[in-house]
Amino acid sequence: MTTRIDSRFAALKAEGRSALVTFVMAGDPGYETSLAILKALPDAGADVIELGMPFSDPMADGPPIQAAGLRALKGGQTLRKTLDLVAAFRQGDRDTPIVLMGYYNPIYIYGVDRFLKDALDAGVDGLIVVDLPPEEDAELCLPALRAGLNFIRLATPTTDDRRLPTVLGNTSGFVYYVSVTGITGVATPDFDAVATAVARIKRHTELPVAVGFGVKTTEHARAVAEGADGVVVGSALVEAVRTTLDADGRATEKTVSTVTELVSSLAAGVRAARAIAAE
Repeated sequence: MTTRIDSRFAALKAEGRSALVTFVMAGDPGYETSLAILKALPDAGADVIELGMPFSDPMADGPPIQAAGLRALKGGQTLRKTLDLVAAFRQGDRDTPIVLMGYYNPIYIYGVDRFLKDALDAGVDGLIVVDLPPEEDAELCLPALRAGLNFIRLATPTTDDRRLPTVLGNTSGFVYYVSVTGITGVATPDFDAVATAVARIKRHTELPVAVGFGVKTTEHARAVAEGADGVVVGSALVEAVRTTLDADGRATEKTVSTVTELVSSLAAGVRAARAIAAE
């Protein structure tokens, strides 16, 4: 079964360029603003959207994404409302792939079978669940794959050649390479090391490799895109939301446009890498 994720990466490969994968937190700072941001991302240049599922104990996330999740939870965001966001987005966009990213606890509480059915009905294409290792694939990964969802796994700088085949075993859609050790949005990646790591992963899989953690600027996006199939940006986008909020943490007239302007700039960096590669 070919998913929207498979189709989008295949189309971009035919174009000769990398994907811009944008992460935003569902419900941050409120449902309506979150939906407005979501709807605006494709026209701003996002090729794939990762939508964060807010959770109270996000152990892999740095301060910006933690804060975004807490803002969303404070605003009443739930997993059901996150699926509603996707369904609302799908009313106007049937093509842009959406990946839900987060932790297993909310899915477990919701109920795996119910969650998978509701996610498919809403228009979700894939899942990234950062606290379920391959040894726990029977919990969610295998049921998700059987249901027709991509299950995207993370590889890190500490994932050596002995561990990598296990990580890749049931991975589909793309591989998410974490370019730095530690939490999101803190360090800037070593771009030469990233290119080397991507090449190593590609020796083990035919899947596209997208690189995230620490990509903040147009220049970062261009540097990563020169060696990867996708560039993932998250912390910079949720920080763009935060910097526009009023004193009570509510959205302002600048919130959506500030995010989309940054996405457009990042997209320009990704597309510039194609131009460099073509010379």
